[in-house]
Amino acid sequence: MPVWRYMELCLMHPEHGYYVSRDPLGREGDFTTAPEVSQMFGELLGLWTASVWKAIGSPPMLRLVELGPGRGTMMADALRAVRVLPPLYQSLQIHLVEINPVLREKQQATLSGARNITWHDSIDDVPEGPAVILANEYFDVLPIHQVVKRETGWHERVVKLDDDGKLVFAAADEPMPRFEVLLPPLVRAAPLGAVFEWRPDTEMMKIAARVRDQDGAALIVDYGHLRSDAGDTFQAIARHSFADPLKNPGQADVTAHVDFQALARAAEDVGARVHGPVTQGEFLKRLGIETRAVTLMAKTTPEVSADISAALKRLTDSGRGGMGSMFKVLAVTEPNLTSVAGLNDEPPAPGDEAA
Repeated sequence: MPVWRYMELCLMHPEHGYYVSRDPLGREGDFTTAPEVSQMFGELLGLWTASVWKAIGSPPMLRLVELGPGRGTMMADALRAVRVLPPLYQSLQIHLVEINPVLREKQQATLSGARNITWHDSIDDVPEGPAVILANEYFDVLPIHQVVKRETGWHERVVKLDDDGKLVFAAADEPMPRFEVLLPPLVRAAPLGAVFEWRPDTEMMKIAARVRDQDGAALIVDYGHLRSDAGDTFQAIARHSFADPLKNPGQADVTAHVDFQALARAAEDVGARVHGPVTQGEFLKRLGIETRAVTLMAKTTPEVSADISAALKRLTDSGRGGMGSMFKVLAVTEPNLTSVAGLNDEPPAPGDEAA
C-alpha cells in the first residue's frame, strides 16, 4: 500500500489507530509538546489571539479554534491570559477539533471552568464567523505521499510484506506519469534514490479560505523545513525515542516534517495573506517570553524558578533538546491584515503585555 495509506491506518484506524485510542502526551506518553513544557507557551498564544482580535476591529464574537488540542493545556493557558481583556474573553466561542475520545475527556476536565466550548470531528463543522485558529503540532501527523527517484522517473513509495512476512519499504513498478513537471527545481535535481514527500494542500486551503472570507487568522506551529526539498522525514516516536515506523503499527506516533513553503504557497493560492514563517524561538521572543519568564521566576521558589528557566531554554534554544529552531511558526490571515504580532517584527499590541 502507498506510504500515505499506511500512515493513515497507523494513526486513524477506527479500532487500532494510534490517535483514536490513547493519550500520547507527557512523561507517561510518547512525546511532549510545547504547551506541556511550560504555561508560557499557551499564555503567549493567548496574547497573540488578543492582538489579532484588536487588529480585526474587536468583533463582538470571536471563534477560538484549536486543531488537535491535546489535553486542553494550551487552551487553558491561553484563556487564562485573555481574561485580562474582559471584552475579548466575553466574546469567545471555543471550538476544539478532536477525534480522540480519551483526549476529549481530558480536555473537558482541564477546561471545566470555561464556558462556550464545543467539540468537533473536523474544522468543516465549526460554524462561520471571525476566528483565530491555532494548530500546534497538527500538520505533522497528516499523512504524507512519498516518491522515490529512479532512472525511469519518480515511483510512488509503498509499504509491503517481504518474503519473511516483515513490513518493508518498496517502490511501485511504474513511474508516476509526468510527475517531474510538478516538482520544484531543487527537487528535480535530486540524485537517484532520493525521496520526495508532500501532503495534499486540502487542509491548508480550507483554513486559508476560511480566514480569507470570514476574517481572522490561523497560526501554525510545527517542526519542519522552510523550503521544499528532497528528503525522507517519515519517522516514529515511542516513549520519547525514535522507533522503526514499520514496526508495531498503531503503537507509535508516526509523523513527518512539515514543508512550510508548501503551506505558504497553498494559502497564497486561495488569496490569503501569509506572515512568516519564523522559528519558534524568534516568535516567542518577539512576543515577550523572556520578560514573562522573569516575571514568573520573581514570584516563586528557587526550585520552581530553575524549572521555568529550563522550560524557557527548551522552547527557544536551537541546541540539543531545544525546540527553538526546529519548530517554525506561520500565520495566515485575510488579505488586508498587513502584519501580525511575532511574525512581522511587530511588538504585542499595547495593553496586551499584562497577559
